[in-house]
Formats: sequence, C-alpha cells, structure tokens
Amino acid sequence: MTGSQRPELDAAVRAAERWLDSVWTRRVPAERGIDEIAARIPGRFPRNGRSASEVVEELAEVVEPGLMAIGSPRFYGWVMGGTLPAALAADWMVSAWDQNAGMRDATPGVVAVEDAAARWILEALGFPTSCAVSFVTGGTMANFTALAAARDSVLSQAGWNQGSLGLSGGPRVRVLAGAERHGSIDLALRYLGLGEPELVAVDPQGCLDASALREALATSDGPTIVCAQAGNIHSGAFDPFGEVVAAAREIGAWVHVDGAFGLWAATVPALAGLVAGLAEADSWATDAHKTLNTPYDGGIALVRDPVALARAFGHGADYLLHSEIPDPHEKVPELSRRARGVPIWGALDALGRDGLVELVRGLVEAAQGIATGLAELPGVRVLNDVVYTQVTISVNDDATTRAVLATLMEEGTVHPSGSRWHDRDVIRFSVSNHATDAASVADTVDAVRRAIGKVA
Repeated sequence: MTGSQRPELDAAVRAAERWLDSVWTRRVPAERGIDEIAARIPGRFPRNGRSASEVVEELAEVVEPGLMAIGSPRFYGWVMGGTLPAALAADWMVSAWDQNAGMRDATPGVVAVEDAAARWILEALGFPTSCAVSFVTGGTMANFTALAAARDSVLSQAGWNQGSLGLSGGPRVRVLAGAERHGSIDLALRYLGLGEPELVAVDPQGCLDASALREALATSDGPTIVCAQAGNIHSGAFDPFGEVVAAAREIGAWVHVDGAFGLWAATVPALAGLVAGLAEADSWATDAHKTLNTPYDGGIALVRDPVALARAFGHGADYLLHSEIPDPHEKVPELSRRARGVPIWGALDALGRDGLVELVRGLVEAAQGIATGLAELPGVRVLNDVVYTQVTISVNDDATTRAVLATLMEEGTVHPSGSRWHDRDVIRFSVSNHATDAASVADTVDAVRRAIGKVA
C-alpha cells in the first residue's frame, strides 16, 4: 500500500480534527501569548524550504497554543459565532478549488452556488427577490458596500455624478445615525469620504428615537442617508424600522440597516415584532460568521436597487469577460475574490428553513436562560431587556464588575467581553454559537457564581 499522495492535506486534517475535538472542553483563552508564539517562529527568512507536510505540522504545533476557542459553546466575546460543519467543509472546498469568483462565466460552478445562496437569503429574510446581494469580508465591508450604493444614489438624485466627478464640489451628503450605532458605520462613512454621522437620540435600550429622527430630518434639504440598527451591541435591541422608514421617505432619504447579527431575526416568525418595517429599507448589512455560524469571512450586503450598487462598483476592461448579468466583481469592492458565498450556501443548505429558524431561536433562548440565571446571583443586575442574543450585566459597582470579569478570564471556562454602557463598566455575553445548549447555559451561570464568590 502506498502512502498518501498529499501528506500535507492529511496533516492538516489531523490538526484540524485535534483542534475541533478540543474546543468544547478546553479553556477558552489562548494558552500562550504572542511573544511566546513569535519566539518559536524563525526571525529570519529561511534559506532552504521544507516539505509541505512538515510546514503544516509545525504550523499547527506552534499556533495551537495561541488560539482562542472561539468555537466553544461558552464563548460569548464580542459577537463571534461558531461554525456549522457543512459551512466549514464547504470552505475547505473553496480553498481547494482556488477559484477567483469575480466573473460568472469564468467560474460558473461557484458563482451558481453563490447565486443560489443569494436567492435563499432573500427568501429567508422576506426581502424583495430583485435585491442585489454582495458577498464581502465582514460586517464593516458590508456596511461600506451598501453605503457606497446609498452615497452614489442620493447624489445622483441631487444631480451629481460621484463616479465621474468625485465628492469635491458636490452637495454634502448628510448621514444620520443613532447615538449607539456600531463603530463599523463610522468606519464605512470615513472610507467613503462622508465624515462622521450626525447622532440622533436613542431610548434606554439604544433604539433610535423616531421623534428625534423626524425633527432632525426636518432640517434636511439635500441628499440624506439614515442608518438604522438591527441588534444593539449591548442590548440586542432593534430600531423602530417602520417609523424610521416612514420619516425618511418624506424627504427622499435612503435608509440603511446595520444588521451585523440582528438581521437574521427576520427569519423567525416569533420575532416578527422586532423587525416590523425592516424589509422596507433600501439596504442592509450582515455578517454570516455571527448568527449564521459560517467561517470567516462572510459579510453580506443587500441593496434594494441593483442599479445603485452597479453604479458604485460596476467596471470593466477589455481583458475581462462580460456577462449580461452583472458579474460578482461589479457588486463588491474587489476584483479578485474567493467564493465566500459557497460556505454560506453550505450553512443554509444544511440547516434548511426550519433549521435556520431553530438556530436563531435557540440563540435567543440561550441568552434568555443566561439572563435568568445570572439575575439570581448576588449583586448581579441585568441591564438590558433580553429580546435577542445579548446579555449585559453589572455586579454591584464598577470595581466589582471589573474584578468578576478578570476572574472569569483567569479561570477560562467562559469568555464574555467587558465594555462600558450607560456610564458604567459592564460584562457582555453575546450568544452566537449554535452549540450553546442548556448545559452550556448552566455552566456559564455556575462560572459567574464562582467568580463572584472569589471576588466577594
């Protein structure tokens, strides 16, 4: 019997299985810091190379101790989801196929799958099937992509062609956003040359105040974009989309929704009250690595008007193939791109409509279970209405809250993230992993109980 013809892939599978088998039980934080990891990597570029299998084996040996168990069912840091098995395997296939998915007629296999993923996403969310869908790197670039279409559209309505004339000398684009918008909105606006948004008041849960928005819009007399939010980073709250859209429509403003993790609430009938009016917006952004549990990277931008998106990103050259249908590269900020929509299709196909509903509903139920359990612990105050996947708490005062967080991190059983909300230090649990079950919820509450006991 001969050995494997691709020992490097065998080595990669062994290392991946070893890692995946350990994620559920290992401590969540990395075991070694970056200095320790860097010390094991040659400082100078080696003169001689090595076999591919040796490279892979050493890569795994050096890097594994520096990995955070983001896939753990007890990982609640930032908003980072786990990975569904089908999505992971599909992502491996994308790397093996090594297709540049920019031109549909050059790589029809992967583009056809991405087209299917786009259709399924629109169907699941209840959005118009005519919307354009772009697969980008993450939530920030999804916001950037959608807001680029918004910028060029509102300028075009004002008689200014940004594509040929640029921004200098044109009418100012006014952007309004809630005071608790995510920072990726600010980054996207900065990249687009639009500057900082004008901030609108929010309620105690971080939702846009519709009356305050209407008052702000009353002073607009030029191209305007309104940024709403599906899922506040601390509370998980959703803006009143119906009122936001109605107010914006009165002056012809474009409404964009940052739904990095909250957009998927639209797939769950029981959560319909959170997303009323969401489908009436002009564009949306989400990150499949969060709620949908696909591998990095998996940002998705959705734009109601495909012409607006093509205006922002459409381009061509004599050496490129040209399709009657806009090519994928004409809907994103990249010409060369991996087929990142394929793992998204893999996740959706493995879940099915009912499975997707159960995934999202399960995350919400786990968050509510954590909140219920934590609320019974001494000194703990749950600061948000747990309507979705976020749980934000304090423990007595700021000093105690910080100490409890530090104790949790040191133990490593669970991994929330620290933040500051409503002028106080908080601990935030973002439930984003399909594997977070009732046992994980109980383990989480027990870990916080132990931390409070050590700090007291």
